[in-house]
Amino acid sequence: MPDTCYLAPSILSADFSRLGESIRQVEEAGADWIHVDVMDGHFVPNITLGPLIVRAVRQSTALPLDVHLMIENPERYLVDFAEAGADHLTVQWEACTHIHRVIQEIHHLGCKAGVAVNPGTPTEFLREILPDLDLVLVMTVNPGFAGQEFIRQSPEKIARARILVEEVNNAAIIEVDGGITAKTLPIAFEAGARAFVAGSSVYGHPQGAQAGLRVLRESLHQHV
Repeated sequence: MPDTCYLAPSILSADFSRLGESIRQVEEAGADWIHVDVMDGHFVPNITLGPLIVRAVRQSTALPLDVHLMIENPERYLVDFAEAGADHLTVQWEACTHIHRVIQEIHHLGCKAGVAVNPGTPTEFLREILPDLDLVLVMTVNPGFAGQEFIRQSPEKIARARILVEEVNNAAIIEVDGGITAKTLPIAFEAGARAFVAGSSVYGHPQGAQAGLRVLRESLHQHV
């Protein structure tokens, strides 16, 4: 399993009236990826943004764009998000009828392919497609809203994902999303996560996004 770790601030919690500035703040603070949460109001009970915003984010940064499609029938929109500038396209296992075909299409578009599993979905369901995955995203909250608390059973689930990755595809990166703070990040790291999505703990930090990201980086460095 990869040793390199990645911090991916989620713009879901950013100030959209100053989106470019919000991205530059975390980029200057050492962000590795920019995470973009796409929600359709059907798969999850919230509506966020689409390819136009991804295109605007692409124009604001050269960092990899980690785009998470929490939408029904994501295969209909893969081309749009790839053309908008996504580097990683992660779809929800629960939203795809023909998941292997979707992964193939993501790779055909030149993006890294990820599959996310919700808290109630066993990671074992990924076994058959794991050889073709670049990212395994373990949701540590139920998707749909920022600011939720890290589900306490998540470390055990991340550990099961780590065992599966080590058995099947040791190059895949385990990513976590939901309730990631300076306290929960080390727990997720010890369980096997190597990419960490954080929104509220970065953009909601009382001293600003740069301070929020630095706190996460310091917490990570203490355990690497």
